[in-house]
Amino acid sequence: MQDGISTNRRGLIIGATHAFTALALAGTAVAETLPKMIVTRDPNCGCCGNWVEHIKAAGFPVDVVQVNDVMPLKARLGVPEALMSCHTAEIGGYVIEGHVPAEAVKRLLIERPKAIGLAVPGMPVGSPGMEVPGQAPQSYEIAIFSADKHHMFARYRGLQQI
Repeated sequence: MQDGISTNRRGLIIGATHAFTALALAGTAVAETLPKMIVTRDPNCGCCGNWVEHIKAAGFPVDVVQVNDVMPLKARLGVPEALMSCHTAEIGGYVIEGHVPAEAVKRLLIERPKAIGLAVPGMPVGSPGMEVPGQAPQSYEIAIFSADKHHMFARYRGLQQI
């Protein structure tokens, strides 16, 4: 009887170890295979280019589309006027509007909430792409939005979630 219990316990521990390893490896695979992001921006916007570099540095493959007027795309994708910023990105079925940190985009892709996307309205100093030497980063909110509402997804200061 003692051997039966020992065998079951050993099997349970081995099974749990295999499950944990599989989950850990799956998390690593997701992090290494980020989906491609398509960023639409005005060719004359320097901060948009800086944000694209931030996103690339975080491991996202990026295609950049330069247009003189991004507003028709924002309207077609359902970005609320109050949340608009200077560039718009599409990734994994979501819209990313403005200077959203790469870590927030990764969280969105992992959690997969029902939403159109994320937005950082305006151009807060210290947000990715809006770093200003000698100026402390501002606190800012990242909104998650759908067709009829939006609420806070995260709060950041610079690249740090607060």
